[in-house]
Amino acid sequence: MSEDFYSALGVSRDADEDEIRRAYRKKAAEYHPDVSDDPDAEEKFKTVQKAKEVLLDDEKRQMYDQMGHDRFEEADKRGATDAGRGGGMGGMGGMGGGGMGGMNDIFEQFFGGGGSRSRNGPREGSDLKTRLRIDLEDAYEGVTKQLTITRPERCPDCDGAGHPPDADSRTCSACNGQGQQTTVQQTPLGRVQQTQTCSQCGGEGTIYSETCSTCRGDGQVRNEATLQVEVPGGIRSGQTLRMDGEGAPGENGGPNGDLLVEIQIEEHEVFERDGDDLRLRHPISFPQAVFGDTVEIETLDGSVEMDVPAGTQSGETFRLRGKGMPRLRRRGHGDLYVQVRIVTPDSLNDEQREALEAFAEAGGEEIDVEKGFFEKLKRSF
Repeated sequence: MSEDFYSALGVSRDADEDEIRRAYRKKAAEYHPDVSDDPDAEEKFKTVQKAKEVLLDDEKRQMYDQMGHDRFEEADKRGATDAGRGGGMGGMGGMGGGGMGGMNDIFEQFFGGGGSRSRNGPREGSDLKTRLRIDLEDAYEGVTKQLTITRPERCPDCDGAGHPPDADSRTCSACNGQGQQTTVQQTPLGRVQQTQTCSQCGGEGTIYSETCSTCRGDGQVRNEATLQVEVPGGIRSGQTLRMDGEGAPGENGGPNGDLLVEIQIEEHEVFERDGDDLRLRHPISFPQAVFGDTVEIETLDGSVEMDVPAGTQSGETFRLRGKGMPRLRRRGHGDLYVQVRIVTPDSLNDEQREALEAFAEAGGEEIDVEKGFFEKLKRSF
């Protein structure tokens, strides 16, 4: 038995609409394929989407509760491919009030049955997607950004109706005001009944004498909108923020969709990000590597001191705990890994040259400093 829709969202069977919406947004953010590391994220994301669709529709939810998860899913699949096929329904025919024909009517109402549903009921608007580029400092601190997008909005002149308020109206004669047209065909499998959106009224059930001149009957216009986006500290490149109700407008009183903002973080000239950790390269001198020293390291949260022990080799890496990126929606920070690089001087004065020549001779290095000592030293480190 597959997981039922209440369990998928993590809500009780008597959860109200607000609870279901909140649970859906939480689960959708958790399992979104662009964000989640779960290997089954895509399937889980589809499941919570289907759960929201069913449980936020009063009639579908009632039918789901009556039939149970497995029988509902089976009916959904059959209804989506062949709303008129009666085989395999067993004792469910009584629920439709008239055997096979009654069940067909239920499938047409709930699942579309090979055609589109009537547009008379409220429908949620589509989600929209966009991208926002920020720098690493913004991702560290968290930031509020202004984002300007062009999106569909409900027509202000007709309030999304697609026609002037004073337009004359009449019931569509093609569908008798139902918004749908039903056709019945006889096939080798039996009688197939199919319902489609009425081609005359577009599913409205009503014909109007004129259309809105602003939106040309679409009920929507495209406008620029400037929004404030709250970017939390610790966010990673490719993760998505959801802005509730900022998507495309709903139809017939339905709620707006959401706006999905994908974050893109620009590369930094100093720091390299590795999850919640940061990495950087820091130069030190040859004497600092030999004798040890305390050096100042730049972090995204100001300068800190780091001890370089005597005898440090070029390429060694030191960890500064808690100096990385903040952990998104968790406490604490990642770490900062500092790789030191010994820098060879380009020029020497006489005193420095004599000191290094003496150093080389003391170590058994019979080398003319003028002819390649530093080249060999560079290769050594």
